[in-house]
Amino acid sequence: MLKKIWLSPPHMGGNEEAYVKEAFDTNWIAPLGPNVQQFEKSIEDFVGNNTHAACLSSGTSAIHLGLELLGVSEGDEVICQSFTFSASANPITYLGASPIFVDSEEDTWNISPILLEEAIKDRMAHGKKPKAIVAVHLYGMPYKVDEVHEVARNYDIPVIEDSAEALGSSYRGFNCGSFGDVGILSFNGNKIITTSGGGALLCKDQKTKEKAVFLATQARDDAPHYQHSHIGYNYRMSNVLAGIGRGQMEVLKDRVAARRHNFQYYKEHLSNLTDITFINEPEGSYSNRWLTCILTPSFKVRENLRTALEKENIESRPLWKPMHLQPVFEKNASFVNGVSEDLFERGLCLPSGSSLEIDDLERICEIIKNELK
Repeated sequence: MLKKIWLSPPHMGGNEEAYVKEAFDTNWIAPLGPNVQQFEKSIEDFVGNNTHAACLSSGTSAIHLGLELLGVSEGDEVICQSFTFSASANPITYLGASPIFVDSEEDTWNISPILLEEAIKDRMAHGKKPKAIVAVHLYGMPYKVDEVHEVARNYDIPVIEDSAEALGSSYRGFNCGSFGDVGILSFNGNKIITTSGGGALLCKDQKTKEKAVFLATQARDDAPHYQHSHIGYNYRMSNVLAGIGRGQMEVLKDRVAARRHNFQYYKEHLSNLTDITFINEPEGSYSNRWLTCILTPSFKVRENLRTALEKENIESRPLWKPMHLQPVFEKNASFVNGVSEDLFERGLCLPSGSSLEIDDLERICEIIKNELK
């Protein structure tokens, strides 16, 4: 049996077990406890820019709470980057709102500032000013922060900064997650660091964080009995999982360095092939290179590469299928230019785990080279 190479597996650093053991030894198995507090502090210290973090059960729940904190409700419209994972869009529907999808630009593969403004003008002309914008740093590549946020400010629309894939990425020296009116992180098992499952909501001030925590803990009023004046959610992170997160934060910089090394290796050994191209970092952007992605000339070439790797027990995956092409959103308004559809047709994510060894990278590159011959 050939060794299995996964796309983006978890990678423990060493101290996670100690923090989890501490939770067991002190009987802090409840949803809250010292690990949650310390994990939040480590996130805040890393992201910087006066960020306040609330650790939650998932990145999806963080987007849901972020939308609610921004006042999104039934009948509203929210602009959402189309080229993304469905978790960026699904929470909009939880609140009875409708996602309006905007296509990408070619430099970063993220939301197009030009189409964003076009979408805002169109929806306002129809009497539906968007309530918020969900912009995504896809595959760890920062979106065009200056341009996107300038459009948002011009129309006074708040931004949810989806940094689920971008912890450790930065733009003009500031860490991703610190730009939006609210930001979100994901610690799913395939992310650059993981708590098995989990996420965080990043807020601009302590008051907003406290409101998020209130909603995430069933919105229980300050009373000796159980009293509720608001609808709440069971979204808080477990103290046990937060222990894993504490250990993971200690090796985050190493994980970013390893992912960027993977990208450089692939680029060095494959960029001389005419059928392979890579996305470069625009000036001012620093990507954690969560996943190394390549573009091929066609759907056929992409699928030939994917199946060739699959036959050798190596996982790779097509780029995200745009939300405006998903059956569940086929009736939603969209503003497209063909960029994300083309990327989906031709793009492939290569194995990018921080635990990859040189032998693994050599094996992957050799299969690709042989297939393209």
